[in-house]
Amino acid sequence: MMIIRLGYVAMTLNLKDASPSKTVTVATYNKIEDPEGKKYRLEKLTRANLQNTLRILRYNLAHDIHVYRFTSKLVPLATHPLTAGWHYEDDFAEEFKEIGDFVKEHDFRVSAHPDHFTLINSPSEKVFEDALKDLEYHYRVYKAMGLEDKKYKLVLHVGGLYKNKEASIGRFIDRFKLLPDYIQDRIILENDDKLFNAKDVLGICKTLKIPMVFDAHHYRCNNEGEKITPLLPLIFDTWKDEYFNPKIHLSSPKNHKQFRSHADKIEIDDCLNFIEVAKKVNDDFDIMLEAKDKDNALFDLMEKLKASGKVSIINQAAIEV
Repeated sequence: MMIIRLGYVAMTLNLKDASPSKTVTVATYNKIEDPEGKKYRLEKLTRANLQNTLRILRYNLAHDIHVYRFTSKLVPLATHPLTAGWHYEDDFAEEFKEIGDFVKEHDFRVSAHPDHFTLINSPSEKVFEDALKDLEYHYRVYKAMGLEDKKYKLVLHVGGLYKNKEASIGRFIDRFKLLPDYIQDRIILENDDKLFNAKDVLGICKTLKIPMVFDAHHYRCNNEGEKITPLLPLIFDTWKDEYFNPKIHLSSPKNHKQFRSHADKIEIDDCLNFIEVAKKVNDDFDIMLEAKDKDNALFDLMEKLKASGKVSIINQAAIEV
């Protein structure tokens, strides 16, 4: 039997005014002439984001959701030169610690996913330096929360193709080895929907001895005809020395024309079809749902799974198969 837990990304749709990603544009920030006014604006937004994150975590606990992805926008303009020297960890030490204590007390599986501009395999040294700055920001946030254990991960894509896939893979591996150990320990890689397929990413993960996240929808968008069945046990095996179980990303296509885009909800067949493949591995795993309806998509999928009669319901966000 397998236990499968479900989680969602960043924002709940069921709490009022609970965005953890409130921000300010550079243009608006620059229009504030008073330095104290600039500082006040950033602090107000950061405080709201941290308070809302804790509200969301408490909400998740009430609904048995232990798998959650932090927004990467907790601290507005954190990596911009305009805020260089801002010690937000010190200014909000209490708020960060409260979040981290809650995560640890309830053994939440939290992660973050730096955006698509975080490219460590770019030929450009400037792009690599900016990527490192973004990864350092994510680590600073984890550290401020007291989440210094490497089990709290950062999900990355391999990056750009730059006209030569093999060279780009080699550059990713070389650049990865230049990262500080405390960042290397956090990184997990997922297959993408256009460039680096599951087979490519599995090869990199085995070389670097890091975990791989299998994105089922990206696999449907980008594969070379390889079957999931022989790949999945190898992917799950990359997690063998990790605290948490293997992790899967699951989404459904928005429509036939916009196949790569995520739908509002998860189609039941997309979930059940993957579970059938996973049964052959028979390991517990977690699923991060990437759907526009966030936690409502999770609850909707749980209702569909219950109605299917093909799984046993453990609680509001976990099943047994």
